Amino acid sequence: MRQKMVVLSTTRVKKAQDTYKIVNALNRTLKEQDLLFGLALDDKDNDTMVFSIYRT
Repeated sequence: MRQKMVVLSTTRVKKAQDTYKIVNALNRTLKEQDLLFGLALDDKDNDTMVFSIYRT
């Protein structure tokens, strides 16, 4: 069975080396509340990252 994820929020932030650590901590802490956090490089700007919040 496949879970449906709903995008709650997306924002772009300046690329920083340790941002993934924050996303990792949020995922570990809030998974019981059915929240998932994502981080990806922006396709058009390598100095920008896209931070997303999902409800699973």
